Formats: sequence, C-alpha cells, structure tokens
Amino acid sequence: MAAAVKPTILILGAGYGGMVTASKIAKQFGHSDANVTLISKHNYHYQTTWLHEPAAGTMDPERTRMPIDSVINTNKIKFVQDEVREIKKEENKVVLKESGDMEYDYLVTALGAVPETFGVGGVFEHAFSKWTVNGVREMKEHIEYLFAKYNNEPEPRDDYLTFIVAGAGFTGMEFIGELSERIPELCESYDVPRNKVKMYVIEAAPTALPGFDPELVEYAMNLLEHRGVEFKINQPISEVNAEGVVLKDGEEIKSQTVVWATGVRGHPVIEESGFEHMRGRVKVELDLRAPGEDNIFIIGDCSLIINEETERPYPPTAQIAMQQAETVAENLHALIKGNELKEFKPDIKGTVASLGGKEAIGVVGNKKLYGSSANFMKKMIDNRYLWILGGAGLMLKRGKNPL
Repeated sequence: MAAAVKPTILILGAGYGGMVTASKIAKQFGHSDANVTLISKHNYHYQTTWLHEPAAGTMDPERTRMPIDSVINTNKIKFVQDEVREIKKEENKVVLKESGDMEYDYLVTALGAVPETFGVGGVFEHAFSKWTVNGVREMKEHIEYLFAKYNNEPEPRDDYLTFIVAGAGFTGMEFIGELSERIPELCESYDVPRNKVKMYVIEAAPTALPGFDPELVEYAMNLLEHRGVEFKINQPISEVNAEGVVLKDGEEIKSQTVVWATGVRGHPVIEESGFEHMRGRVKVELDLRAPGEDNIFIIGDCSLIINEETERPYPPTAQIAMQQAETVAENLHALIKGNELKEFKPDIKGTVASLGGKEAIGVVGNKKLYGSSANFMKKMIDNRYLWILGGAGLMLKRGKNPL
C-alpha cells in the first residue's frame, strides 16, 4: 500500500505571526503530518516592538534580531530565504524573487506591513520610514551625525537639532520617549546646549494615542513635554520635503530629521495577488481564512478583524498576531486530520507603551498603570513573547531585566 502524500504548508513571513505559527507547528505536528516551509527575505527574525530603542540609540540593534535557525526546529520546518512577489491563488503557487514558483496545499500569509503615507508627498524621499533593523540603525547614525556636525559648522543650523516625529501612535510616542530620554546624554557628549534641541510630535487625529485611555494619554504628554517635546495635535502634514515638513495650515517646520510613524498598511503582495482588501488588509473569516479560500490563512498586519464591541478594526499588534498564529497552527492540524476548525477570538491581555527610561503607561485588565509599574509590565510582555516562541532558554538569553 502506497504511503499517503504529505500536504505542503508554506508560511510567508518571519515576523511575530509567521514565527509563532512555525514554532507551534513544529511542536504540534508529527513528522508524517505535513511538509512545512517558512519563507522570509531575511535569515533572521526581529522584534519590531523593540525597534524604537535602537532607533534612538538606547539599545544595540543587534539585540532586536535572532537567526531563524536558532529559534525554529529546522529538522521539522524547512527555511527558504527569498522574497515573495505574488500569490497565485488559482494555481496554489507562490512566486518568489530568486527561487521561482513554489506550490502549496495550505498557505499562511504573515508578510507584515509597509508604511502608510495617507497620500502625503515626499515621505519615502525625505523621511525615515523604514522600521527595520537596518532602517533604525540608519536613524540612530543620522541623529548622532547631526549632533557631531552642529558644532563643526561655521554657522550652526537650527534644523540640524530639530527632530520631527510624524504620528503620535504607539511607534511615534515610544520613539520620542526614547529620544527625549537620550537627548541630555547626546548634548553632553557633543557639547551642544540643551536649549538648542527641538522635538516635535505632529498628529493629524484630535488626540495622541488615539483610542487609548485619556488619563494615560495626558500623563504621557505631560511627561514628554517636561522633557522638551512639543505636540501639534489635530494638525495634519501636507508635505515632507528636503527642508522639513509643511502642515495643512501652511506652517513650515525646518528639520533635517523627519521620522515617519503614522501607521502601516498590509504588504503590497496582498494587493498584487488580487485579494479584496482595505489598505492591504483582508477582512478574514472567523477561522482566519481569506474569504472564498479554503486553504489560505491570513494573519498579522495583512489581516483585518472587527472588534464587535467598538465596530472598529483591532489594531494590528504583535499580541494579536501571536494569538492568530496559535489558532492557525491548530486549524491547519484540524484541516489535515479532517476535524472542525476553531474560531479566532482575540484576548487582549493588556496594552503598554514605553516612554523612555523607566517610564511607561498601560492598561492591563481594568487596571491603569503608570511609570515604573507600567515599565515593569512592558518588559514582562516582551519576555512572554520570547517564552512563547522559544521557551525558557530563549527568554533567559534574549529577555529584558524587568527591574
């Protein structure tokens, strides 16, 4: 009797969703269940929720990344380093940049996101928008270069030390928190008077951290203003250019450093592969499959899930991507075994934003957290991810000291 042919599972992307999916499959599946391949353009996984720290220079960027083969069991999960160009749904194929076509029986799309410009011109040409390991390394080196350059000019320019963050969401607030905490050290190292540094956070929405608890938002803004940050709330940017930004009301702010943190949209492959989408995100079924597709799951930044209480989409967070990954691993196993699939229900355990140093804000359950207690919780959340991904060993090796 011939052996049954094992189905082929492809996992696209090695972010939070893809890595946890691969990790769970390696633990839950037997060798005879499926042939599983993880595809990513990098041979490492990096923690996007840490990137604001190396961007400001408060963490070594190498600390945010880890080789994929050091985390994933490559005896059970094959790894292919390549870039995904297109998903051919009708043919059950994925088109790769270097390796050509790869066929699949089941597909997990966890490709992540790209910056959203909201139609503002000049972002990619004149702002720092790449929240990647090398992108934040470039930000850090650029900031330090401008501090060094300031006192070497015959007539120092104010725009060298004017820093603009576009967007007061989590990424923007966490980055300006780290930068504002580091500014005194940079001023001392480069002999720059502290009063020469200007920091702006510009937000189109009526509030910083939209959707977050107003009391916590006020705490965060007061703290950052005390460090010298000026907020321009409800003031959209109309253009980014070589000299800085132009606001919708006509105001111009001169700066050599514009950091773009206004939000993201799903990976362009979603649009190019013919999925129905909103800003690159597919409104998935309750079991996380794409509408009308029996064998394609979409998770993370490329998926859209509506919160029934607020009737608004859940923000695409690492927390949700990890939970989706666990459901997808179970549902893939159920499909292969002919069992019933389970519905995905987000379980928001808490939301915490760091503000630099030992400061943070957050909500865990019904409890509001401020300062050092929120900072402790933030680090515990970061460490919990490492535990989920690679157990105690990875957490002890890569985790943060919460104290």
